[in-house]
Amino acid sequence: MEFVSGYRDEFLDFAALLFGWFHKFVAERGTVGTSLDGRWRQLEAQIRRLPQDPALWVLHVLPNRSVGISLGQGAEPGPGPGFGAARLLGDEPLLHLQDLSPYVSFVSLEEGEEGEGEEEEDEEEMIGQEDRAGTEKGELLENGEPAPTSKEFPQEAKSTGEPEVTEQEAGDDDGCREDRGDNDNTSQKRKGQRSEAAPLHLSCLLLVTDEHGTILGIDLLIDGGQGSTGRGSGTENLAPRAYVLLCHSMACPMGSGDPRKPRQLTVGDAKLHRELETLVPRLGVKLAKTPMRTWGPRPGFTFASLRARTCHVCHRHSFEVKLTPCPQCSAVLYCGEACLQADWRRCPDDVSHRFWCPRLAAFMERAGELATLPFTYTAEVTSETFNKEAFLASRGLTRGYWTQLSMLIPGPGTPSHPWDSTPSLNLLLSGDPYQLLQGEGPSLMPPVPLDPPRGLFGSWQDYYAWRGLSLDSPLAVLLTYPLTVYYVITHLVPQSFPELNIQNKQSLKIHVVEAGKEFDLIMVFWELLVLLPHVALELQFVGDGLPLESDQQHFTLQRDGHEVSVRCGSGMASRLCSGIKEKGGRRDLQIKVSARPYHMLQGPKPDLVIGFNSGFGLKDTWLSSLPRLQSLRVPAFFTESSEYGCVMDDQIMAVATGGGTSSPQPNPFRSPFRLRAADNCMPWYCNAFIFHLIYKAPQGNWARPAPGPAPPAPTPAAPPAPTRRRRAEKKAGRGARRRK
Repeated sequence: MEFVSGYRDEFLDFAALLFGWFHKFVAERGTVGTSLDGRWRQLEAQIRRLPQDPALWVLHVLPNRSVGISLGQGAEPGPGPGFGAARLLGDEPLLHLQDLSPYVSFVSLEEGEEGEGEEEEDEEEMIGQEDRAGTEKGELLENGEPAPTSKEFPQEAKSTGEPEVTEQEAGDDDGCREDRGDNDNTSQKRKGQRSEAAPLHLSCLLLVTDEHGTILGIDLLIDGGQGSTGRGSGTENLAPRAYVLLCHSMACPMGSGDPRKPRQLTVGDAKLHRELETLVPRLGVKLAKTPMRTWGPRPGFTFASLRARTCHVCHRHSFEVKLTPCPQCSAVLYCGEACLQADWRRCPDDVSHRFWCPRLAAFMERAGELATLPFTYTAEVTSETFNKEAFLASRGLTRGYWTQLSMLIPGPGTPSHPWDSTPSLNLLLSGDPYQLLQGEGPSLMPPVPLDPPRGLFGSWQDYYAWRGLSLDSPLAVLLTYPLTVYYVITHLVPQSFPELNIQNKQSLKIHVVEAGKEFDLIMVFWELLVLLPHVALELQFVGDGLPLESDQQHFTLQRDGHEVSVRCGSGMASRLCSGIKEKGGRRDLQIKVSARPYHMLQGPKPDLVIGFNSGFGLKDTWLSSLPRLQSLRVPAFFTESSEYGCVMDDQIMAVATGGGTSSPQPNPFRSPFRLRAADNCMPWYCNAFIFHLIYKAPQGNWARPAPGPAPPAPTPAAPPAPTRRRRAEKKAGRGARRRK
């Protein structure tokens, strides 16, 4: 697929931005010794003429003694291929954080002491977030002790976004360094064990931000191995490097905006502050009288979402070149006429921008329709400059399932997630079924209404009104998954497959195909029992991206008054419990997990198949799973994050099965958060559109049906009567022959 904005973990775009800026910085900086290079002194006059930024800038000095970086490690024995720009920015970019594991891993350094407690805790938080996204970082230790499987994040880390960025940045950026001799080792990646080869040691990180949290520059101080660092080695002789970093951050700010200099600068290290007192005034910048004593000048300091964009063709960032959208469709970003023409003339023609330009223009026209939502915060969260991390932090949404949505904010008290050693047991929590949906303030989810819904909900506004939710509540971001399933069951299946009479079924078996993020938010599906209280539901999550430890696990979520209890089941006992009713006819929710591609799944035929943000063109297993669905011929509905993805899915369906897909329609229960897009301006939303598969006609009819509802099965002729008539005719024939 040409665009992966709705499918790619946004932290990878963030890492690509850091990598690109740091690579450019290192190339232009050269070797920095104890004295300043002459070419950087030439910049002083230019920087003095730059416009002034009214925001305060901060130079952070972040030492590290506990975490090392191992490059080139893969899941298989032997040295890995290293980590380069092509893997992040090329034609086949990484899509998920766990895809980084063959290139970057983090290990504990034995000399870690308790003197760096706050820093180590922050590093633990960063690694914990990567664990939830799929990277195996079981090696990390805190204060010399093994990290627990269920991570409890410290409450006191107000602005822990910085160390989170530091370690991931280190892993991503160091992959382009020339000193890879230390990485050519034969270590194996063992779960829960440290690499046998000495890792690189990030002794210190210099980070330039403004007071709002926008990252403007970064420099990494790397030691070769774990035994080569002492307590002071990471912060000695920093003044020349820090000065060069400040100059480059002003001339080429990473985050966004034109070159500029700060009104005032503060430094997070007392010694470095003294050394810069004579250097910073040369730039026409006022240095604060005293060094910064805390993480940030503001209590609510958090990193802003970086809106730096990239050229769709050459992948250069906006800090390198000026990007402009295509003048005809306004959808795709290019750095100049050369890249636009190269994309316009690509071969074959159906991948060229000339082919897609009018289609993308039509997609752009629906941006206003997708942004029409009833919430009070709609204008903010549907903007192209939406600062998601600041939005979540301002509402105290920094724990539980909200950490799955944030790129940088850790979650204090977050239970373990599907990539830990016992994932499913920790994912399904007894007690309040909505505890993982809460923030730091009062409860977000009101009690379940006593009376069941009187009608069917077709919009967020109707559902919120019945559920007692304020339109200022952001819970729609998490509830988009169960409400989409509800909408498919109550509206779309009856419209497209009326012969199934799905609304009168007392039990439903649903397969969630190629499950991903929705599996990390599994408790939100409890809301289906609130909306459909008299239907026995079985959700089977299927996909080779699910943790292997969860394969073949089966759980029953049972009502216990206003709370939920979790019962683990397997084999015959689990199959029998699917029909158990509670008093009043209320049913339980069955959860099954199959960590394998869908075409390899064995078992009874489901009533319904659902896939979220499917992306048929991004994974080869779809070429086998779609024919499997063709053979089952069950109703299969899928969501996409953009209309572009729906068109691509229709093409893949035609190639894989000869069938097609229905015309996509906007999902009224789509997520209100607009997803960031690096190389385009198209509107992307989680579960934005819904379509269903149209299977190829059976019995050798190779004609592809037109998109639309599947035609009802023809009524078969009654076979007994013709059979009896044929027998009577045969008997009459035999009698006639005898009479002759």
